[in-house]
Amino acid sequence: MRSFFGKNCILPVSLAMTLVLSSCSYASSGGRMGEFADPSVQEDYGDAAASSVPEVSSAVDFDHELDSYVPQKDHYNFYFTYKIVHPWWDAVALGMEDAQRQYLDRGVKITYEYMAPDSASAEDQTKRLREAGRRDFDVIGVDVADEAVISPVLDEMIDSGIKVMTFSSSDAAPGCKRIAYVGNTHNYEDGADLTESLCKKLEYKGKVAILVGSVGAPCHEDRARGAKDTIAKYPDMEIVAVEYDNDSVDIAYDLTMKILEDNPDLDGIICCNMSNPVGAARAVTEKGSDTVIVGMDHDQEALHYLQDGVIYCLGVQDCYSIGFNTIQTAVKIADGNKPGELFEEKTDESTTVIYQEDAAIMLELLYGDD
Repeated sequence: MRSFFGKNCILPVSLAMTLVLSSCSYASSGGRMGEFADPSVQEDYGDAAASSVPEVSSAVDFDHELDSYVPQKDHYNFYFTYKIVHPWWDAVALGMEDAQRQYLDRGVKITYEYMAPDSASAEDQTKRLREAGRRDFDVIGVDVADEAVISPVLDEMIDSGIKVMTFSSSDAAPGCKRIAYVGNTHNYEDGADLTESLCKKLEYKGKVAILVGSVGAPCHEDRARGAKDTIAKYPDMEIVAVEYDNDSVDIAYDLTMKILEDNPDLDGIICCNMSNPVGAARAVTEKGSDTVIVGMDHDQEALHYLQDGVIYCLGVQDCYSIGFNTIQTAVKIADGNKPGELFEEKTDESTTVIYQEDAAIMLELLYGDD
């Protein structure tokens, strides 16, 4: 097993680039490089944390091997675009690199471009997809920025003979002609699960706010729907604000400060992406508020807030597996295969909800941070 953010070198994901086999790894912003420490060594974490080691240590699966499928070519060239330059997709890229290395060991060269804008934009994503469609890629993959805008674009590309898949956190709209999806198929359930944990913590009463993320992003919107539907089950709970932070820590901070000013008795905040738990926690800490925060994913700063008790729980997605399985699926699609025995139409990846006692283990697992 390896640490999530290994200690070789950093590649700037914000740049347009073609990736060939490399010994480099991506690093999360602010993340210290470090080797993975075996989580079976439990005595350093205490009894409470030790009891949760098996589930937490399997939240991210680094141990992947290519299956027995024999590629029909010795070189493939892919194009992947996603919502926004962000450490979450850097983690997905680590899994891609692993698959790339393993294919090269089998004599198959995989190159790909991995590109995104600095701020989420369906218009920008449309432009990138259309430009990529005019080039000679074996497969084009997209993490959908806005399903209403992007799904028709993908249908047009498929109709013109381009092989298109979706990956990461957001699939296209139901009925879209895209060939397959690799990623989180349970974003609604993730939002509901996190909110249920919050409700239980608050004894099913109080005022809450929701920070969503990007308008139209399927994963963010689905998590917010799961949160709203869960809150609606409890008559003594009330949603006082729903705001979109465009996956920006700074915007999430500003929004949380405003929500706290308008609602000094706010009891909870539900965060639907990886950026807003950090922005919300910064604001809550600055205000000296005891507002309970729940949110998504593995940002290092968020994990420290979890360790300190500022964040109550986080839903950690297995980004590494998403990246690895995306490359495997893309190879099979490039060879003309359809969903069925070789790969599923939707490959589901896991989310694990972690709590304060799990934070030290996760920080060591992902960042070598102790």
